[in-house]
Amino acid sequence: MNLMAFFLVLSSKAYSLLKTKKTLVLGVSLKEDRYSNTAVHRLRINNIPTVGYGLKNGKVADVVIETELVDYSTIHTVTLYLNPRRQANYYEYILSLKPQRVIFNPGTENPELMSLLDANSISYEIACTLTLLALEQY
Repeated sequence: MNLMAFFLVLSSKAYSLLKTKKTLVLGVSLKEDRYSNTAVHRLRINNIPTVGYGLKNGKVADVVIETELVDYSTIHTVTLYLNPRRQANYYEYILSLKPQRVIFNPGTENPELMSLLDANSISYEIACTLTLLALEQY
């Protein structure tokens, strides 16, 4: 296999991996100046299947923002945009989704939820979704 063919196969596999990382953005704001809103846009620009939950019905990019908790069966990543005091209402929901990972964006770090994730063998990262996307490390 020549070098060009190798890179084509590699980028095809990388693209497939991205497509499988269906992401729930928990705490989406319809306000365009909020990081959660920007995260939805960037996830979609990167062709990552994305769903969102927020306090108000609406649409961000092509993503319908739900105000009811939906029982998604194929969530790979939950990325949090809720402060720790508001997260407790969602612990059971997050665990029920059985995601591969949870991302604690800046300001959302929560040792109590991290302990629950550890107890349920769910990995987590203290990171910024926007930075991970920009560095192609999502």
